Parts: sequence; C-alpha cells; structure tokens
Amino acid sequence: MQKRNLITFLSLLLAAVFLTVLFVAVTNSNKIEKEITPLATTIIELDEKTIASSGFVNDTGVSQVIQHCTQCHSSTLVTQNRLSEAGWKATIEWMQETQNLWDLGKNEERIIAYLAKNYGPTKKGRRQPIKGVEWYELD
Repeated sequence: MQKRNLITFLSLLLAAVFLTVLFVAVTNSNKIEKEITPLATTIIELDEKTIASSGFVNDTGVSQVIQHCTQCHSSTLVTQNRLSEAGWKATIEWMQETQNLWDLGKNEERIIAYLAKNYGPTKKGRRQPIKGVEWYELD
C-alpha cells in the first residue's frame, strides 16, 4: 500500500513540474513576442561604428535593415543577394509566411528601398570575359 501511495505521489509531483515548466514556457514566449513587436514600428538610428562593422552600405534605411535582418541571420546572407524591389518584397513575404518573420510595419518600405538600391541586380555577368588568351581549335 505504501508503494502505491509513493507512486501516486511521484506521478502527481511529476505532473505538477511538467505543468509548471509548460506554463513558464508559454508565459516567456508571450513576453518575447510582445518585446519583438514594438521593434517593427520603432526606428532607432545606429551610430557610424555599428553601421561600419555591419558590412552594409551606409545609406538611408541601413539602421532598419541591421535591426530587422540581423536578428535572424548574418549581414553576409543579405549582401550576397542581388534582387530587384519586387524580389526583396517577395523574399520578405516568404520569410513572414515560412520563417516567422514579424510584420515590419512602416519600416518595410524603407528596408525594401534600401535593399533594392544597394543590393539590386547588377548588369554584368558572373565573371568578366577572359582577355589576352590565344585560343586554338581542338582536333
């Protein structure tokens, strides 16, 4: 009988611990969501040193790009891409639908304009033509 009471007690204790951990996790995730949401509407201008160390071109909108884009990935992931305005907008929408990117609010237009201007498509190919080589035919 004592063994049965001990097992019941331990089961209830384990259930209580599980529910407490679950409650704390849910409470903290709500706090995190509430902390991230204001960032979408807040514009914080960053100092020159922070911008220079980011790897981004210093131009209008760079602070918003740093604040939003580098929350999830490095600046290199952004700067290696060359997309049009429509391409950047589609990428942001894809991240919002599939990667849990928050609503960028009034910063979205500024971010897209910055990215399209500074990391838009380039007209040259992947490499420049090879020059100064004497070509010959293979038999």
